[in-house]
Amino acid sequence: MTDTVLVVTNKEADGLLGMSEAISLMKEAFHDFGLGRAQVIPRQRLYIPEPEYEDPTWFWLNVIPGIVPCHGVAAIRLNAAHTSYPTEGGGTRQIIPGDFSGFVLIWDIATRELLGIVHDHAVSPLRVGATSGIAASYLARDNSKTIGILGSGKQAAAQVEAIIAIRPGIEKVKIFSPTKVNREKFAVKIKAIFGVETVPVQTAESCVTNSDIVIAATNSADPVIFGRWLSEGTHVISMVGASKFDGRREIDDIVAQRSEIVVVNLREQIELDQQADILSPLRKGFISEDNIYELGDLCVGVHRGRTSSSQITLHSNNVGMGIQFASVCKRVVEIAREKGIGTKLSSDLFMTRRSEEDVFAP
Repeated sequence: MTDTVLVVTNKEADGLLGMSEAISLMKEAFHDFGLGRAQVIPRQRLYIPEPEYEDPTWFWLNVIPGIVPCHGVAAIRLNAAHTSYPTEGGGTRQIIPGDFSGFVLIWDIATRELLGIVHDHAVSPLRVGATSGIAASYLARDNSKTIGILGSGKQAAAQVEAIIAIRPGIEKVKIFSPTKVNREKFAVKIKAIFGVETVPVQTAESCVTNSDIVIAATNSADPVIFGRWLSEGTHVISMVGASKFDGRREIDDIVAQRSEIVVVNLREQIELDQQADILSPLRKGFISEDNIYELGDLCVGVHRGRTSSSQITLHSNNVGMGIQFASVCKRVVEIAREKGIGTKLSSDLFMTRRSEEDVFAP
């Protein structure tokens, strides 16, 4: 029990928790979820039109709760932003114009105390990357050498970091971004951090072809990875996390059709948000319900993952889950306290204290 609630900003949270530890924490959380102990409510988003922009734009409220008993923590992620879907170069992409507000509130299960409030932007690539890393540990070939990544932002960097943590034999990273300067800057950054060969490429197809692990980390609303490009034994990671409102997707139906193993974070979210990456090939009969597993199933041994070097595998990192934010942000708060980082607020601002005279007492 603590007498303060620690507020940790994006700037303060950035780099506090390493990827390897985040992967371990996330694996424990998904193991708890696979056993039916950890609990989530599927992500909910509310949208209303916002008329002040040139492109069609909406106000977006995002709510993601979860409880992780093995870590003794519960959390809810809340964020508010504007979202827009402009069309450029013949394709549609998602952008978040202007400033935004996002927080993760973390509670201790035993004491009901609010432990901290962590700004969500810095920790989000970390928890998404760690989740991809867990899936890759079961689904990517042990001898994987080459990553092909589509995207050059913070999410893309975290994906590369997680895969290299899981598969330290990675020797080359191919990068595609529609903007030449972005892919070249990203290549320099990745080479400097990880010491691997980096190759900026001019097309998505050349990025995907002959890559052992292929990752889509884009803001595209249209498919960027096509099944006909995939080589034997490829592991594919899609991380669009589409909502029913926007209908975004990153892979075509043939990616799923060619995948012998399909893994998602949360099966319930597929139907709830009508996620086309999985739902479209499912409805066409390209894949079956029996071929779709949750990441928690792998963590508890319901499915063993890859069983041969020739299999094409797919991880649809299809939604943010409260268990991810709970486990990662609890540790971020712990480290911040140890380092004397953050802003302390009195717990009494957030708690209702009971006493014999309290009107709320039973």
